[in-house]
Amino acid sequence: MTSHTPSPQQLRLIIETDDFDSAIRFYRDVLGMPEQLAFATEGDDRVAILHAGIATIELATPTHAKNIDEVEGAPHTPGVLRIALEVDDTEQAVAAARDGGAEVIAPPVKTPFQSLNARVQGPAGWQVTFFQELETLEERAAREGFTTDDVRDR
Repeated sequence: MTSHTPSPQQLRLIIETDDFDSAIRFYRDVLGMPEQLAFATEGDDRVAILHAGIATIELATPTHAKNIDEVEGAPHTPGVLRIALEVDDTEQAVAAARDGGAEVIAPPVKTPFQSLNARVQGPAGWQVTFFQELETLEERAAREGFTTDDVRDR
């Protein structure tokens, strides 16, 4: 008998930051991600869960991240990652981020895989890539190189 593993219902990225106010201003106010309810205790235990379309970004102070790690029995290992956000207009997203104080690392460029990508430096050491799809999934499926890993030549 095969066991069924439930599919994830949500992807949540946790961004640990010493400058929580700057991070929440950037993601919630500049990038326009609405804030959802989230539980924290008091003092420096702060957290914000921000809706990002079909994923969420969770901003957490080091105190909150350590508290969650302890509850879950996980080691505390802060890291730096890059977030990629699909947007309707990459140039507009970059302009809004720049106006909000973000440094542009790479201006918009059309990629070989038919998207318009740009990268900015976000708070807490995270880089944010904005990407605008220039083709539908159906159009991509007809182009060479677009496939899934299980059928790709290795």
